[in-house]
Amino acid sequence: MFARLGQLTHRRRWWVLGAAAVLTVIAAVLGPAVSGSVRGGGFEDPSAESSRAAAIADEAFGRTDGDVVVLWSNHELDVDDPAFARQVTSLLDALPTDAVARVLHPWAPGMPAGAGAGLLGDDGRTAMAVISLRGADDDERSDAYDEIADLLMAPEPWQTHVTGAVPLRDALQHAAEDDIARAEMVAMPVLLVLMALIFGSLTAAALPVTIGVVAILGAMGLLRALTLVTDVSTFALNVTTILGLGLAIDYALFMVSRFREELRADGGTADVGTAVARTVATAGRTVAFSGLTVLISFAGLLFFPQMFLRSMGLGGMAVVLLDVVLALTLLPALLAVLGRRVEAGRLPEGLSRRLFAPRVSVPGAPPRTGGWERFARVVLRRPGVVAVGATLLLALLALPALGLQPGTSDERDLPESAAARLAVEVMEDRFPAAPTPALDVVVQGPVDGPALASYVERIASLPGVTGAVVSGAVTDEGTTTTRLAVGTSGAAEDQGARDTVRSVRDLTPPDGATDVLVGGPAATAADSVTAITSTLPRTLPFVAGVTMVLLFLALGSVVLPLKAVLMNVVSLGATFGAIGWAFGQGHLAGLLGFTETGYVEPSNLVLVAVISFGLAMDYELFLLSRIREEHLRGAGRVDSIATGLERSGRTITSAALLLVVVLVAMGTSGVTFLKVIGLGLAFAVAVDATVVRALLVPATMALLGRANWWLPRPLARFHARFGLSEDEGGAPSVTVAAPGRLPQAGAPGPVRDEALVGAER
Repeated sequence: MFARLGQLTHRRRWWVLGAAAVLTVIAAVLGPAVSGSVRGGGFEDPSAESSRAAAIADEAFGRTDGDVVVLWSNHELDVDDPAFARQVTSLLDALPTDAVARVLHPWAPGMPAGAGAGLLGDDGRTAMAVISLRGADDDERSDAYDEIADLLMAPEPWQTHVTGAVPLRDALQHAAEDDIARAEMVAMPVLLVLMALIFGSLTAAALPVTIGVVAILGAMGLLRALTLVTDVSTFALNVTTILGLGLAIDYALFMVSRFREELRADGGTADVGTAVARTVATAGRTVAFSGLTVLISFAGLLFFPQMFLRSMGLGGMAVVLLDVVLALTLLPALLAVLGRRVEAGRLPEGLSRRLFAPRVSVPGAPPRTGGWERFARVVLRRPGVVAVGATLLLALLALPALGLQPGTSDERDLPESAAARLAVEVMEDRFPAAPTPALDVVVQGPVDGPALASYVERIASLPGVTGAVVSGAVTDEGTTTTRLAVGTSGAAEDQGARDTVRSVRDLTPPDGATDVLVGGPAATAADSVTAITSTLPRTLPFVAGVTMVLLFLALGSVVLPLKAVLMNVVSLGATFGAIGWAFGQGHLAGLLGFTETGYVEPSNLVLVAVISFGLAMDYELFLLSRIREEHLRGAGRVDSIATGLERSGRTITSAALLLVVVLVAMGTSGVTFLKVIGLGLAFAVAVDATVVRALLVPATMALLGRANWWLPRPLARFHARFGLSEDEGGAPSVTVAAPGRLPQAGAPGPVRDEALVGAER
C-alpha cells in the first residue's frame, strides 16, 4: 500500500505540488482568522457541583461575581475627600449598561452604613470597585471587559490597577499568544542552522523546514475549521501550532534521511522513482504508524470534561493528521522533483560530517562501522548491567513526582511585571482585610429559620472557615433558593481550601432542603482536580491499549508493544519527577524566572503525559522498525539491534535535538504553565532519545532475545491477515519461524522476506 502510494506520488508529483500550493494559500488566507474564533476559559467541569451551583445562583440572584476589580489611588487626595468620590463615581457611572451588570463601590447608592469601609484601602488613598459583567460565558464577558477597559483608566495623577478573573484570564491568553509567536521566531533560525549541519546540504535541510511552515499554516486552517463545529481553546492554537512545527520537521527528517539512503543504495545507481517508493514504503509506513500513536494519545484528551483539554485533543489530532499527510504526499513529491539535486548546496565536509552527517559508503570499499553501531555493541556486551543502571537512573529521577501537589493557575502564572498581577499585589498590600476566596453554598427548599441558622453555625465552626452568613434568599414558582457566603482561609488553590470544600459538602443538609450545592472559587478548583483524577482511569487504559494494538499491527509482536508501553511509563515518571523538582518544589524558580507556588496545574501534567507518550512511541517505532528490517533480513540478535541503531540512532537524535529546540523556545515564555509544558516536554524528549532509546531499548531487546518477536499461533494468523505489511517496494512483513512458540536454540533466523529481497535487487 505504502509502496504504491510512493509510486503514485512520484508519477503525479506536479499534481500533488499544485494541490498542496492551492491548499496552502487557502490556509494562509483563512488560517489567521482562527485567533478571533477560539474561546477563552474552559478549565471548569460543566457537570461539576460547583458549576451547577453557579448556574442556579445566577438564575435566582443574577450574576454577582466579581469579574473585574479596579483600584484607584491618588497621592494628592484622601478617600474621604469629595473630589476623590466624584472622580471614581464619574468613571463608574459612564460604564455602558449593556456590558456591566452590577457595580459595587464605597459610594454606591443603597450601600448600608459602614459597608463601604471594606472597599477603602488601609493607606487612606485607595478605593476599590467590584464589577460584574454581562455575558453568558467567558467569551461574552471578555468582550464586555474589552468594551469598558479604557473607560476604567483615570487621568493623571491618578493610578489605576485592574485585576479580577476576566482581566487575569485575558492577560494569560495574550501573554501566551505573544510568547508562542516569539518562540517560533527565535527557534526558526536555530532550526535552520541545525538542519543545515545535520544534512550537510542546504537543499535537503530546506525540505523539513518547508514542510514545517506548511504544517503551521495548515494547522491554523484546521483549527479554524474545527471552531465551526465545536469550541476550541485559545491555548490549543498556541500548543498545537508549535507542536505541529516540531512533528512536521521530525517526520520530514526521517523521510529525507531515508530517501538519501535509498539513493546511495546499489552503489549509488538507484532510480529516483524507486528511491521514492522505497522511502514511502519504509520510512513512510513508520511515519504513518507513528502519527497514529500520537493521534491516539491526543484522542485520550477527549475523555476529559473540560473544554480546554477536549479542544487540545481535537486540535492535536488534526495537526498530527496534517503532519502525516504532508510527510506522505507533499514531501515525496518534492523529493521526486529534486531527485539527486537534494544534495545541492553541500556544506564543507569538515564542518558538517564531523558533527552530524552520516558516513557515506564508497562502492567497492569494505563496510565501515559507524559510531552508533559501535556504541550499540558496547551496550549489548553487558545488557543486564545497562538495563538495570538505566532503570535505576529513571527511577531516581522519578522520586520527586511522589510529592507533586495539584493546584490551579492564578496570577502568579503571569510575569512579575504583568499589570494584572501587580494589581493583585497592590490589593493584598492595601486591602489586607479584603475577603479571601469564598464558597457559595446554594440551598434549595423550604428551610425554616432555626434549621438554616443551625446549618450556618455548623459551617462556620468547620476548620478553615472564617465566617458564614446568609447573603440572599428568593422564592420563584414555589421554589426557595437561599445563598450562603462562606469565607475561607488561604487561597482557593491550596489543599486546605479543597479540604474545606470537602468538609462543607460532607455536612448533613438542613431539614427541609431538597438540594445543597457548594460552589465558589475553591470548590471550582477542587472539582477541576477531581475531574482530571477521576477521568485518568478511563483515559490511560484506552491510550495504552490502542497503542499496543497499533504496535502489534506494525511490528508483528506481542512482547515489544507491552515493553514499549512499560518503558514509556518509566520515562514519563522521570519527566514528572523533573517537573516536580523544578516547578513543584521550585528549585529552578530563580533560574527560569517564575514564582514558586508549591503545586502544578494537573491539566499541564495531563498534556505533558499525553504528548510525551506519543512522541516516545514515535521514536520507539522508528528504532524498532529498523531493527525489524534487519531481523527479517536474517540478521542475528546482536547484529539486528546494532545495525538498526546505527541506521536510526543519528536520525532519532537529530529529530529529538530539533524538537527540543522548539520546546525550549516555548519554555522561555513568561507564563509559568507554558514553561511547565515546554520544558517538561523538552526533558521528556531528551531522556527518551538518550537513556531510553540508546540504552534501555537495545539492552532489554538483547535480554529478551527471540522472545522479542514471539507471537501465539492465533495472533500470528490474525496478523498475517490483518497486519499492515508491505509486499512491494521494500517494506518488510513479519515472518514468524514457528507461530505459537519460541524458536528453538540453534534454529535458523527468520526467513528472508522475498519482497525485501526484490527491493534490494
